[in-house]
Amino acid sequence: MKISVCGKGGSGKSTVVALLANEARFRGYHVLVVDSDESNSGLFSMLGFDHPPVPLMELVGGKNSLKQKMGQPSVLAESRIVLEDLPSQHLIQKDGLTLVSIGKILQSLEGCACPMGVLSREFLKKLTLQEDELAIVDMEAGVEHFGRGVETSIDSVLVVVEPPLESVNVGQKIHDLASGIGIKNIWAVLNKVPSEEIATRLKAELQERQIDVVGCIYFDADIFKSSLDGRMPAKGVAVQEIKDVLDRILVKAGLPAPK
Repeated sequence: MKISVCGKGGSGKSTVVALLANEARFRGYHVLVVDSDESNSGLFSMLGFDHPPVPLMELVGGKNSLKQKMGQPSVLAESRIVLEDLPSQHLIQKDGLTLVSIGKILQSLEGCACPMGVLSREFLKKLTLQEDELAIVDMEAGVEHFGRGVETSIDSVLVVVEPPLESVNVGQKIHDLASGIGIKNIWAVLNKVPSEEIATRLKAELQERQIDVVGCIYFDADIFKSSLDGRMPAKGVAVQEIKDVLDRILVKAGLPAPK
C-alpha cells in the first residue's frame, strides 16, 4: 500500500508519518517513508536518523535537468523501481525502516517546487512494493500536490485534521480532490485534540461531510517535549493512540499482516 499523508500546514503530518512508520515496523512491516515535503527538513531526525539521505532530485542532476535526465539511463528511467535498485546514498535504513527524500527548497530564487512534484509522481508510480512493505508519503502542506498529479501514483490518502475549522475545510478539499481522481481509500485522523468534547465535534463535522474518521490523537505533551530535540517519544499518549489508527487503516485497506 502506498499512502499519502496530507493536510493543512501545521496540522502535524510529519508527526503522524513518524508515528505510523514506527508502529508499522514494530509489527513486522518493511516501511518506506518518502519525504515529499520540500520545506520541512526535520523528518529524518523524527524517524531516528542522524542525517538525511541525498535527495533523489540529485540523481537526475537537479531541478533544471529533470526533464532531460528522467529519460536517460538510470534507475528512475526504468519502468519499475524496487528499493534495492537505488544507489545507497539516496536512502537510509535501519530496523525495517527506510527513508528517501525527493528534494528541498534550499535557497532564495530557486524557482518553484513543480519539478519535485513531477519526480514524486513518477517515482511513486514506478515504485514496486512487496507484500510486507508499506510506503508512507509525507506530502507538502495544502493541496497543490494534487495539481501536480502526485496522488495518481498512490492508492490511499490519510488527511490529518486539527481543531481549527480551516483544517477541516482543507480536509474536505483534499477528500474531494482524491475522490475526483478515483482514490477509494480516503480517511481522516484527528490530531492535537485537546478534549473529548472537541473530538466529538470534529468527528461529527467530518462525518457530516462524508469523511471517514479512523482515529483521534489527543494533545500529547511528550510529543512537544521530544520535538525540541527533533525526535519522537518512545512512549506516551500519541504512541498508544496510533496503534488503533493503524489497525483501522489496515482493516479498511484489506492489507494482510506481514508473514
